[in-house]
Formats: sequence, C-alpha cells, structure tokens
Amino acid sequence: MARNESTSGTGTGRRKAVRYAVPVAVAGVAAATIGIGSALASTGSPDLPKISAQDLIAKMAASDTQQLSGSVRVTTDLGLPSLPAGLASGMGGKGGDHKGGSAPDPQAKLTELASGTHTLRVAADGPDKQRVSIVEQAAEYSVIHNGDQVWAYDSATNTVHHSTDRQHRADGKRGGKHDDKGDKTGIGEASPQELAKKVLAASDDTTAVTVDGTVKVAGRDAYQLVIKPKQSESTVGAVRIAVDAKNGVPLKFTLSPKSGGKAAVEAVFTKVDFGKPGADTFSFTPPKGAKVTEGDGKQQGHEQQGREHQGKLPEGLPGADAGFSGSKNVIGKGWTSIAEIKGGKDAGAAVTGKGKSHGSEASSLMDGFGSKVSGKFGSGRVFSTRIVNALMTDDGKVYVGAVSKDALVKAADAAK
Repeated sequence: MARNESTSGTGTGRRKAVRYAVPVAVAGVAAATIGIGSALASTGSPDLPKISAQDLIAKMAASDTQQLSGSVRVTTDLGLPSLPAGLASGMGGKGGDHKGGSAPDPQAKLTELASGTHTLRVAADGPDKQRVSIVEQAAEYSVIHNGDQVWAYDSATNTVHHSTDRQHRADGKRGGKHDDKGDKTGIGEASPQELAKKVLAASDDTTAVTVDGTVKVAGRDAYQLVIKPKQSESTVGAVRIAVDAKNGVPLKFTLSPKSGGKAAVEAVFTKVDFGKPGADTFSFTPPKGAKVTEGDGKQQGHEQQGREHQGKLPEGLPGADAGFSGSKNVIGKGWTSIAEIKGGKDAGAAVTGKGKSHGSEASSLMDGFGSKVSGKFGSGRVFSTRIVNALMTDDGKVYVGAVSKDALVKAADAAK
C-alpha cells in the first residue's frame, strides 16, 4: 500500500512539472457541465511502491501516452435548477430540436452532458486521430478527427457536421477552446485526462496535495492523488485523481463539493486499452441519405432548416437579447478566483427580470432560479449550483466562481 505523502505550497519543480490552466478552470469545468457518476470498475487496493505527491504529479506531466481506447462513464450532479416544462421544450429539450434538421455541432452537443449519466467510447492515436462517441439507448453521436478532417454524426437524425482541421483551429482560437494540437472533438474535454489537466493548476500555495493510497480502476493499478483547497471560501471539498501507476495517465477524476453528498463531477474509465487502435476506428463516410452541413454552414443535398435558430435562446426568455461580451477581469487567486464580466446594455435588467419588456411574469420566473442579494454594489441575484455560484447585478455585471455566495458579494462590493 502506498504511504500517504503530502506536499503543500509551490516550488520551482512543481511549476515546471504542472503546465496547466489556472484554478478558475474548476468553475469552467463544472459550468461547462462535464462530469461522471459512480465509481465503477474499482476493486481492491494494490500494493505499490510509495510515491510522493510531487513525484506523482511529475509522472502525470511527463506521460507520453498517445494511444488508447476504452469506455468512460460520465455523470453530472451539479444541482442545476429544473427548467419549466414550457421553457425546456422551447429550447428543444435534450440536445436541441433535431426535427428542424439542424446539424449535430460538437460544441452544442456538449450541453447534453449537463446532467445525468452518459457513456462515452473514446479512442486516440496521436494528436491527429481521435474519436469520441456518446452512446445512448437507441442512438449514437460520434465525433471523429482524422488528419485534417473533423466529422460529427448523429445516428438518431442521420445528420452530419463536417469541417476541416484548419476551420476547427480558427473557430477554437476565436472561442478560446482549442489549440493546434490534440483533441479536436471538443467532447473529449469530458475525459479524466482533460479534467485532471485543468484542475492540477490549483497546485500552488492555496492547495494541499497528498497521495492517499492506491486503487484499481478498469483492472489497472493506480495511485490516488487528492487535491484540497486551503481557502475556506471555496465550494470545492476535494478533487481525487486516480493515476495509472505504470504510465501516469489519469484513469478517474472525482470532484466533490464542500457541502457533502455524492460527487458533483466524476469521470472514470470502465474499460481501457493502451494498444494502438485499428485504423478503421478513425474512418468515416457519411451514410446514404444523411444531411451533411459543412463548417461554413452550407448544407449539402437539402435546404437547411432551423439554422437561424441554432445556438440562440428562445424569444421571450429574459436575458435572451442581453450580451455579455464586454470586458472580463479575474479577482483573487487560486480556488477563490472570481471572474468579473461586464454585461451588455440592459443586461442587468434582463437577467433580473426588471426589463420593461419582461414585466412581472419574467421577474417571478427569475425569482425561481436565484435569490436576491444586496450590498454596497447595489442589488442583484445569486444563481447557485453545488460548485459554481454566479452573482448578476442589476447594473449588468456578473461575478462567477467556485466560491460561496458571500465571497461573490464581497467581490462585487470591493469592485464598486
């Protein structure tokens, strides 16, 4: 059994070993609705040589594994409020309204991982070949990246979204979600590896890191790395990452809220093979009769329907016309980092239900989603999940982070 080894604070060695994004990514991961459910395929505690937390982090960072295939169980329990039936149907329900023939855009499909349990089949063969499939009861949604081609296929509607790697990189640079290497599917962000990369940025003086024994995941021996915030205002209780003892690949990721209960985010391989996947895994030809939409929005073979509504909120929804594309600032550091975003004109009135065009019905609807708060900054509403809280002020500012409600109000007061 591995002895518990702990390290807190930050050193030059760890900074070099951990080359990941800032801790506010924890809020992004949760808000982006990526998670996983029960701890499957975990039995026994293998007897492994002891290892320090710093050495285990370095092992993860140095891992050069580029080939794998397997299944990942994903479940999210963020405590998001349920939408009213009419509003949910107006937004197209699960996965949007496919009856209109809209193409299965990978980024739009990510929203389906917002809640519940999902099974992903994943495969990779270096930076130029990946495949991720969301397996449903009667259908499968797949994204395939092979060289300079990226395909997304929804078998339920026989629709295809196609783009080139060059288009995908350009879109990613504008949206800030992708670089020129690695996974181009987008949905792969739900893997234990990607989740671990984002969260490991918290390994600084705001964090305590330990190795807490060993575990078996998908039949493989692994160490358990535990990451805990030191800052009391963080809503994160702990992050556990099961790291493959042989190759350093994260096999399981669990994000638990400080409030207790089951995990808010957990991703686990139920099957994994680090051999080279077959070449046909990354081959794709649109099925006969499929509607194919190119990356420029042009649909082949059929007149495109419903594209004018894709990615937009339904008319009449408070905040649908409010833009939040203004300036953004980060307040604080570590696990209590808070993003401050200045909304567009009339954004505050829209999201709080006080806009002239929304009236008392909109205000009542917003009351069901958030609690009213006030301070030196003025007044607004706090919208909460089990991890992420967001304060939207009446004057159009948004404060969001994996922090307590009080921390958001303090940040808004200090920024006033």
